[in-house]
Amino acid sequence: MTLDSANLETRVGHRFSQRELLLQALTHRSYGASNNERLEFLGDSVLNCVIGLMLFRRFPQLQEGQLSRLRANLVNQQSLYEVARALDLGGYLHLGEGELRSGGADRPSILADALESIFGAVFLDAGFPAAQAAIERLMGPAVDAIDPVSHGKDAKTLLQEWLQGRRKGLPDYKLVAVAGQAHAQIFTVECRIEQMGLCTQGSGGSRKAAEQEAAKAAYAQLAAA
Repeated sequence: MTLDSANLETRVGHRFSQRELLLQALTHRSYGASNNERLEFLGDSVLNCVIGLMLFRRFPQLQEGQLSRLRANLVNQQSLYEVARALDLGGYLHLGEGELRSGGADRPSILADALESIFGAVFLDAGFPAAQAAIERLMGPAVDAIDPVSHGKDAKTLLQEWLQGRRKGLPDYKLVAVAGQAHAQIFTVECRIEQMGLCTQGSGGSRKAAEQEAAKAAYAQLAAA
């Protein structure tokens, strides 16, 4: 059963005048023909534009390639999934019976696509300024947290460079758990750095995403020490 969408509108920061757009944005293709696939396409384009503008203004010293890497680190399934989970977006989705039974409300790809669909729906409902405001509200903290020194390097690269710069051994990544149905799995990976006596874990919708989360946790600990 889906939650009342009024609370979601408050958290997104936009009250829809065309309620049918929000309903469509929250409807997965497994539920019916009027679904969010087209809105996802539109939302992805708007999201890339807004994030690009945010980065362009925030980092005037960075070149095109550096800005592109930063944007790629922000506009991807894992990043959008984390924002969608923080919104409890899965509880608002309309899913077919099969997707409900298989845990589709927690699947990273479905949640990330739904978030992009909402951005597309806001754009159609009230134009670019409204979509920009919603994206800045939800994605702004991630943009603010960017370290320009890293220039968009992923967590595994940052961790490796940190260790190599101090002549430490490289981390070992080990898959420790896989949960969920075959098409909606959550992977948990362990990042172990024997020489530092450090072991962290990360989870994600793919093994690669889980490794990045584990590396991010390890890098955060080492950088803060």
